Amino acid sequence: MTDRNKAIRIGCASGFWGDTPAGARQLVEHGAIDYLVFDYLAEITLALLARIRARKPELGFVPDFIETVAPLLPEITARGIRVVSNGGGMNPQAAAAELARRATALGLSPKIAVVTGDDLMPRIEEIRAGGIREMFTGAPLPDKLTSANAYLGAGPIAAALAAGADIVITGRCVDSAVTLGALMHEFGWTRSDHDRLAAGSLAGHLLECGAQATGGLATDWAEVPGWDDMGFPIAECRADGSFVVTKPPATGGLITPLTVAEQMLYEIGDPKAYLLPDVACDFRQVVMRQAGPDRVEVTGARGRAPSGQLKVSATFADGFRTIGTVTIAGRDAAPKARRTGEAIIARARRLIAGAGLKDFRETSIEVLGSEATYGDEARPEARASREVVLKIAARHEAEAALAMLAREIAPAATAMAQGLTGFFAGRPGVQPVLAGYSFLVPAAAVLARLEIDGRAVDLPATDPREAAPATDDVGPATALPDPAPSAADETVPLIALAVGRSGDKGNSANIGVIARRPEYLPFIRAALTPGRIKDYFRHTGVTRVERFDLPGMNALNFVLHDCLGGGGVASLRIDPQGKAFAQMLMDIPVPLPADIAASAAGARRS
Repeated sequence: MTDRNKAIRIGCASGFWGDTPAGARQLVEHGAIDYLVFDYLAEITLALLARIRARKPELGFVPDFIETVAPLLPEITARGIRVVSNGGGMNPQAAAAELARRATALGLSPKIAVVTGDDLMPRIEEIRAGGIREMFTGAPLPDKLTSANAYLGAGPIAAALAAGADIVITGRCVDSAVTLGALMHEFGWTRSDHDRLAAGSLAGHLLECGAQATGGLATDWAEVPGWDDMGFPIAECRADGSFVVTKPPATGGLITPLTVAEQMLYEIGDPKAYLLPDVACDFRQVVMRQAGPDRVEVTGARGRAPSGQLKVSATFADGFRTIGTVTIAGRDAAPKARRTGEAIIARARRLIAGAGLKDFRETSIEVLGSEATYGDEARPEARASREVVLKIAARHEAEAALAMLAREIAPAATAMAQGLTGFFAGRPGVQPVLAGYSFLVPAAAVLARLEIDGRAVDLPATDPREAAPATDDVGPATALPDPAPSAADETVPLIALAVGRSGDKGNSANIGVIARRPEYLPFIRAALTPGRIKDYFRHTGVTRVERFDLPGMNALNFVLHDCLGGGGVASLRIDPQGKAFAQMLMDIPVPLPADIAASAAGARRS
């Protein structure tokens, strides 16, 4: 029987490939953790690792994982900390072999388990025969893919830990699975424990981006201390699914309901249908409560049976792109920059046509410093800036065409506008574009493989344990109050009333908005209609905006479709992932009665 008072502390030391290695040491030495988990895999990362492995078969994993964990193995072993990481990337076996080699050199012999089965490239023709379509656009499967990886669930990780693994290394699994797998093992949660699985998935979602949950990227950035030594997040979890988000003592950062809520809304869509391999989560009634300094208690996640399908993230070669920048200073900097960019592209077009090449597939000119990312919402005074950066970008099927464009940027320094400077990066390079393609496959059609102690066993991609069925009813969400009917006396910027966070999913973005006080929400909701959001971001090409309510958090979540110019490395924009969208929205005016406006102003001053 599980001890109801038992608490498991899980610390996450990375949010992406390239995160600081200092997080792991901080958590191991000062976090009093039971588990150390790492999340490294963005959707494009596996394609990059696949290319590396194609050139060097012994590679294809995230080297940062090995370089971070290996020096800490003596301390990890002495403290009895178990490690779970998706840093295996496209070659978990090689990652495990290299870590074992480093451990042996230290006189250690941790039991290392490997979870694979996510790589579907060997089965791609079988999948193609099933008439696969892209889950967002309906496009057919491209002729040639560079990678195709299914998002595995947490069950195989739990099985690895139950088999005695000290370290579990996986390929692609859902980001939250490295946390949920540990909790399933520790508390014996089965596949019918939907509410607990949803709570554990939420804990994983909050941890998966590292210091973003401890005050990193906070709207109220000036209130967050210690940026040079940000604390990495710890989830202190109990068997009933409740947990507290905290961090190691005497580290930087700030953990409050608002900073944690910002991370909860990061990169989610419909909060009542956050779909994962092991559970379909409903986060509408999640509540966060300050439970002490830098301690936030999280409750209220609900769950139901999963969909029975797995998302597959695939990539394919889609031509090339180049992006170059140059600084322009002095009077009329912005219009000079715009004309310079147009002239450079026009010249390059003439040259590639003369070489018998087709026109560019897409071009982009952004004058940074003139609020180009705001489109028509840019302030007039920004357009009068005396110092800007011109960004020129283009896409083409032929590398040679983009090389011609790249060569024509520097000559502008003597042939076009005065004040051109800052060519520090030299001639821009030409990079291949890996475009994303997402589709669904039946979970039953994908087997995970667990390798441990020289043995291999195939397991379902989700929780393999048998359990009695449970109800799928998550119940209705509490209704949000209707928009306030009182007349508005003045307007205030949204930042006086709310905080926010934005992120990307393919070519779409989400913006989460959390009211600072419950009484502000009706006015925010009245002002931020889907139509208003679509108009505010019309310059992005957004085709549709959905709005979702989260009454438990006094929050709204907006999903903006087709707004990122292709998204990720396929986009030519300076913000290809919508990371700045929420902060751009903070300036939107919200009409308020005078008494509420005064309250908001006073709250911000205090």
